[in-house]
Amino acid sequence: MLPPIENLRALPPPEVTERLLNEPEGQWFDRKSSRIAARDLAKTLVAMANTEGGMIAVGLSRGVCEGVDGQRQAQNGWRQAGLDFTTPPVRYDVILLDCINRQGRNDHLLLITVPPGNQVHSTVGDDVFLRVGDEDRRLSFDQRMELRYDRGDTTFEVTPARTYGHAELDEKSVADYAGSVGHSSPQRLLEARDLIDADGEPSTAGILLFGVNPQRAYPQAYVRVLKYSGRERRTGTEQNLVSDVRCEGTLPTQIDTAQVALREAMPKRRALGPDGRFGWLDIVPEEVWLEALVNAVIHRAYSNFGDHIRLEVFDDRLEVSNPGRFPGIASVDDLDDVRRFARNPRIARAMADLSYGQELGEGLRRMVAVMESGGRQRPIVRQSSGGVTVTLLGEIIGPGELTALSPLARVVLRQLSLAGRRSTGELMRLASCSRPVALRALRELESLGMVRWVGNSPSDPRAYWTTEPG
Repeated sequence: MLPPIENLRALPPPEVTERLLNEPEGQWFDRKSSRIAARDLAKTLVAMANTEGGMIAVGLSRGVCEGVDGQRQAQNGWRQAGLDFTTPPVRYDVILLDCINRQGRNDHLLLITVPPGNQVHSTVGDDVFLRVGDEDRRLSFDQRMELRYDRGDTTFEVTPARTYGHAELDEKSVADYAGSVGHSSPQRLLEARDLIDADGEPSTAGILLFGVNPQRAYPQAYVRVLKYSGRERRTGTEQNLVSDVRCEGTLPTQIDTAQVALREAMPKRRALGPDGRFGWLDIVPEEVWLEALVNAVIHRAYSNFGDHIRLEVFDDRLEVSNPGRFPGIASVDDLDDVRRFARNPRIARAMADLSYGQELGEGLRRMVAVMESGGRQRPIVRQSSGGVTVTLLGEIIGPGELTALSPLARVVLRQLSLAGRRSTGELMRLASCSRPVALRALRELESLGMVRWVGNSPSDPRAYWTTEPG
């Protein structure tokens, strides 16, 4: 992990050079040659400001340190790139850092620190970029309009916490955070992460992460773990709720508490484990449900005061319900190609610092890979007007059944897994096939118990196919 600027400043120039040359480029770090034009630098400034912020080191290229001392005129252009080539201007800090160039001489690198923006930034050429891994991705017109709409949720985390009531930080939690990233000053670290303002007042993100009793100001900011007996949710005199654990406190505490509760609640089956021995294993692998839990806590819409995160455990599945839809630029039509966008970039960055996530945009893809490699269906993601529900089915599909499916049946199963339910007509359109061909694939899946038809009669206009259990 890239150390804070204060730590870099304390290193001898040779170590600074080696550290920044060896640091992998990614979500929060990029290297630029000393030959880069200010107009081109603006693309990365825009991308980082529109996502989660980051650091740009100018003067490094292709594994060597060029330095910037020989580019006096260009330095002025880099410093003014935000004013000259971005709209509205991206704000950032610039410092010169001592280094050793490829000739073995004392030189400097120009380090640019970009905080997350509170609005959508573009270049003067009217292009909008997002930082996705180590790339600056250009958005289409529709995507940039969705980004502009979704930016409203993003700014909520920088709202002064006192707006909503109690706003006191827990000193020990803050000190532990600074220690985990090797920062000498907790105060400056919180300022650098936009978790407190210049006067030391905590933001919403700061209180949710490190506050004393965050629920006093944000009463619905908690996780609830519910376990039901059976495969369905009953109410009234037939209610089948077995346990109900409310996980409060800071966001890291919520995850830790919910993880313990889920381990206790998750149904088990006896099977051969990764260590080559038979034992009792969760019906849904822990690395999958833990990823779902962490994603929910980091990416929920905290501006939605009316709901909380629910993890509902049934005999055959886990359902994770999360306030807040996927951002408009993130499509759930293909879980293998979900475009990264953090609704809460400051929370996401701090949680990654605490090793609760890598923030590489790979969580859903990893969940899909683990579920399918274990013979289970991929996660089912459904959106409503107010949130997202991820269903993780525990049923093991027989060995070879997935690979034995016809290509069209695999396409149909994938589309049903994504949506939860589809009509025959919708599946015909998505699979680009005729009705008889689509029905043949559906009957193939039905015979294996992978899908079921729900309707009152063959002519029922509301009938649909689903992967959900009956």
